[in-house]
Amino acid sequence: MCRSIKTLRPPALPEEATEDEIRAAALQYVRKVSGFRAPAAHNREVFDRAVDAIAEATAGLLDGLEVRGTGASASAVRQAG
Repeated sequence: MCRSIKTLRPPALPEEATEDEIRAAALQYVRKVSGFRAPAAHNREVFDRAVDAIAEATAGLLDGLEVRGTGASASAVRQAG
């Protein structure tokens, strides 16, 4: 696991994860999987598309997660808090 990717759901993160935090986690994931800190010019488009897709999937995951013991989704818990 990439140690620089942090948990983005409650209770590890008391507030709702921001778009910047989600995108940073997606970028770290793509960097780890690809083995490139920054892509070469000829790989930039595919690299950026991967970051976008992973950020979108991460946001969907966080919105749909149910926080154990509350019976509510993570997004509902964040909105109530």
